[in-house]
Amino acid sequence: MATETADTTKQDIASTNEFPDIVGAKPENPLAASFRPYIPAKVVLPELTPLPLLIGTLLGMIFGASSLYLVLKTGLTVSASIPVAVISITIFRLLAPLRGRNANILENNIVQTAGSAGESIAFGVGVTMPAIMILGFDLEFTRVMLVGLLGGLLGILMMIPLRRALIVQQHGILKYPEGTACAEVLKAGASEESREAARSGARKGEKVVDDTA
Repeated sequence: MATETADTTKQDIASTNEFPDIVGAKPENPLAASFRPYIPAKVVLPELTPLPLLIGTLLGMIFGASSLYLVLKTGLTVSASIPVAVISITIFRLLAPLRGRNANILENNIVQTAGSAGESIAFGVGVTMPAIMILGFDLEFTRVMLVGLLGGLLGILMMIPLRRALIVQQHGILKYPEGTACAEVLKAGASEESREAARSGARKGEKVVDDTA
């Protein structure tokens, strides 16, 4: 009897789960199975557009330079996710009259992702290249660029399997406080277009969960 109840519970969890971009078995974690994103998967909004990529690249260069300076001076750095998110929201609101619309939450997320990635790569270069220099290698410009490029590509490659294992399957178990805080910042500055998309998902019966990181 207990086995039948457990099987029924697993079937109920699986039937409520929606991960259109995930290939393989559905998560057995009840929190992950009931999760609905802030912007429903069926809602189409502008996301990977030229302006967010440009702004994200510029902010990534700025925060990357500051991160590299800080790590070489002190051996540590600070995360750029939340500052870049705040700056992105501010820039897009200032540009809204010229563009005719404000950026939605997905575009702001692209900016903060690009900016944070630039800062992270600079930090990785800053802590590895001095060690390479101590080992007797020259810090040639091409070698530094190659280390940064390969490090970024390796991070993207490893994120593909780790996303399912550490984010999808462990949703609600691993808290990711910084990512959750950044998501709250993005939602606080979300445009009316984004809020309407979230409300439309709620009207269709999709529960909007706060911890979207």
